Amino acid sequence: MQSILKYTIIVFFAASCQNSGSTEPAGRDTPAVNVQKDTVIVPQPKPYSQLEFLKKETVAAAPGTKSVIFNSAGSKLYAMNLEGMSVYEFDQATRKVTREFKFTPTRGMGWDYNRSRPIVSFQEKPVEACLSHNDEILWISLHNAEGIVPIWVNDFTKNNGPASVEQKTKPVTVLYPGTAKRDSFRIPLIETGKTPKVISRTADSRYLLVSNWHSRNNSVLELSAAVYPYGKVISTIPVSAIPRGIAVDDINNKSYVAIMGGSTIVRVDNTTWKEDSILNVWSSPRHVVMDTSGHLFVSYNSLGTIACLEAGTGKTLFTAKTHAQPRTIVLSKNHQFIFVTCYTSDYVDVFKINSGNFEKVASLPCGGHPVGVDVFENDDVLEAWVCSYSNGAINIYSFKKK
Repeated sequence: MQSILKYTIIVFFAASCQNSGSTEPAGRDTPAVNVQKDTVIVPQPKPYSQLEFLKKETVAAAPGTKSVIFNSAGSKLYAMNLEGMSVYEFDQATRKVTREFKFTPTRGMGWDYNRSRPIVSFQEKPVEACLSHNDEILWISLHNAEGIVPIWVNDFTKNNGPASVEQKTKPVTVLYPGTAKRDSFRIPLIETGKTPKVISRTADSRYLLVSNWHSRNNSVLELSAAVYPYGKVISTIPVSAIPRGIAVDDINNKSYVAIMGGSTIVRVDNTTWKEDSILNVWSSPRHVVMDTSGHLFVSYNSLGTIACLEAGTGKTLFTAKTHAQPRTIVLSKNHQFIFVTCYTSDYVDVFKINSGNFEKVASLPCGGHPVGVDVFENDDVLEAWVCSYSNGAINIYSFKKK
């Protein structure tokens, strides 16, 4: 019985997507554990407090890979290929692509971020993603389609809706590398706002939040796995400037939205789905994640800095300089380490989170403008899977746990 208890535990912290955690009275080294409607039984790694870098591997993805996300068990990684207009499903153990979810391109208007102007592009460009309902549904934001789409990744029969329902849809073809097999279906497009980016959910898979870059608002969707199209917008929360990162606090029923176009984080009341308060922070907060002890961790894109904040007040507790343009951040499962992709400088920075400071563990070269990252862990090893935007590669950095 003791061995069963050692390797089996209900873990929901990672389920909120984009590593937006939940808070409870626990130490930073204690993962959040709770009874939720949406739970996945996964192994809990044994305790560790040090990381030693072992090796780097590189696998091919597709052009413009923007973000990556592991399922709860860590067995599958999904890579959102913005320019490739597809999603790759990788097997963690073999490092191989098992399936490609390929979108059919249609004309749309995009955005030139260097020149700050609209450009002719395609609608079906995956940006970020979130898994819900025990990893059955993969929600994907489409950069130029003004909405998000759900894909049932295991039961394809649920992707096609009833013929009687009037609903915008997008065709998807599933390719199986090395074989002639293919599947196809149409998935619903749920309109949220212009240039949707980050998607996060509540731990029970009841609600989904989407940050809409050019609409300057956040959409809240109520989800239902039993009713097509599986989600509907129930609230739109306006913000002062461009929003991006979202962290969900399921214990206190709050959400935190990083306003990358300004110097604030908007706190949302998850019972009314309205703005609760404004936290004044430093300039250009891009990504935000949360641990189980009431701390927010923020990447400040233009300042080359990460920070630990007190969630209740927004007070800065401590900071650290990073390489240029820190983008996505992710916490280790025990919340003692933070991984930071640094876009223009082509580095991945790794810090240990102490009680009052960040301690740098490693700065690892990562060519091709690294942007997205997620972590796999077992008892002995932690792997950081980092996608690079300009060269279509995923670099896997392995660390020995000590």
